[in-house]
Amino acid sequence: MRHRPHGVLLSNGPGDPAATGEYAIPMIRGLIDAEVPVFGICLGHQMLGLALGGQTRKMAQGHHGRQSSVKDLETGKVEIVSMNHGFTVDRESLPSGIKETHVSLFDGTNCGIKVENRAIFSVQYHPEASPGPMDSHYLFERFAAAAKTRI
Repeated sequence: MRHRPHGVLLSNGPGDPAATGEYAIPMIRGLIDAEVPVFGICLGHQMLGLALGGQTRKMAQGHHGRQSSVKDLETGKVEIVSMNHGFTVDRESLPSGIKETHVSLFDGTNCGIKVENRAIFSVQYHPEASPGPMDSHYLFERFAAAAKTRI
């Protein structure tokens, strides 16, 4: 925090989010408390869900590959995305003030969350992969705009 970040991107990576998060979750909570804009992708989404008080669970069958369909619940649009994960954020465990923003049209699992009235959000998929080809580019624009407010 001594570097006064304009925003923090929680990137993707392998592993069980609960085990991986032993060190990271307290750090993410610090970002949340400091009101730093946060954008989580894949494992970063799962870690943010845990830091916000939610739970994750292992999926019977993970999501792997390109051209998966995800619905943006705020706009109603369907995005074509790339996914690679075996865990999901359990929507039933999310505390009040955390809104589900995206769902998988394959199996209905959670694919996005945001903190209401804050620049803290995440998606389960890989918007940087651009399989749609740019269906999810708006997420990076949203994050960049939030980061600019901290300059």
